[in-house]
Amino acid sequence: MTADGDLTGEPASPPAERRRRFRWVKWVLGAVLLALLVGEGIYLWPRLHESWRTLTEIHWGWVVLCIVLQAMSMSGFGGVQKQLLHAGGVDVSQRKSVSVVYGATAMSVTLPAGQVFSTAFTYRQTRRWGASPIVASWQLVFSGVVAAAGLALLGIAGAALVGNQIGVKLIGSVVILAALLFAGNYLARHPGTLEAILRRLLARVNRIRKKPAKHGIAKLAEIRAQLESVDLGKKDAALVGCWALVHRFADVACLGAACFAVGGDPKLSGLLIAFTAGKAVGSIPFAPGGIVYVDATLIYSLTAAAGLPASQAVAAAFVYRFVSFILVAIVGWIVFAFLFRTPQADDAEYEQEFKQQRRI
Repeated sequence: MTADGDLTGEPASPPAERRRRFRWVKWVLGAVLLALLVGEGIYLWPRLHESWRTLTEIHWGWVVLCIVLQAMSMSGFGGVQKQLLHAGGVDVSQRKSVSVVYGATAMSVTLPAGQVFSTAFTYRQTRRWGASPIVASWQLVFSGVVAAAGLALLGIAGAALVGNQIGVKLIGSVVILAALLFAGNYLARHPGTLEAILRRLLARVNRIRKKPAKHGIAKLAEIRAQLESVDLGKKDAALVGCWALVHRFADVACLGAACFAVGGDPKLSGLLIAFTAGKAVGSIPFAPGGIVYVDATLIYSLTAAAGLPASQAVAAAFVYRFVSFILVAIVGWIVFAFLFRTPQADDAEYEQEFKQQRRI
């Protein structure tokens, strides 16, 4: 019998029925995406018209540098992922790690609910590389924490530079980040402490849910056994930090190169603020890639904080978004088509496992 039961006259399986029943959803989502693209075009057209002369006089050397810097940024995040997995006992090449980063980024910035698809995609690939479920999930969470912390520090640095001083907030943020990294490393190296804390929490939850006191203890033991394989030593932690710096600073430099490409001369403080604001707003999943509202945020921030004229701000945002959004998405989907398009027999298993890990 086939999977859909057609050869035996049996009714199609529930998943197949659901797929057919909701086939119209992809057409609706496609129409929404098209509407968003049209909306961005309508929004940007008057400003692009004003900036046309700026764009026609673009300095292509800076554009090439912009592309190189964005590639460095993507490679930096691939390095973060690679090094975190190495701490979990999983060795993977930089090329493979960066390939997954491109594929996941393409999903994240182009698909509705793309962040969910990209996270599941990364989880599947890391599991195929030999990571345990806990190590794969830990890598996803920790790499996100590192990226978010780096973005927050850039924003604080930009705000502090407005007053031409480092500021107590920046120093305090660095101290807090260091404390969080130390606590995470300590718990990873001493899983017994984490297990003891989780046992007490589990006992209280079981009491509230009116379940046996030892309900779920076996799962905690499994988590402890897998966490013992994670050893983020000093060398790995230092390399994670270095790769994280490459990831964030190369991306900021990419935005700066986009400004210079259109003849702008942005203030460093305003550049950091504009970059942070754009990335922060882009994390809100209203539309794939933050279409329209990320562009508007960048244009406003580059004008108000970085000191660029409106025409240059529009042109700079256009160049940066073309490189960091459109070009990265194109490369990501090409990588996906060549390396990851073929379905694997364990896809369904890892999808179910990923859902269970999210519930945990």
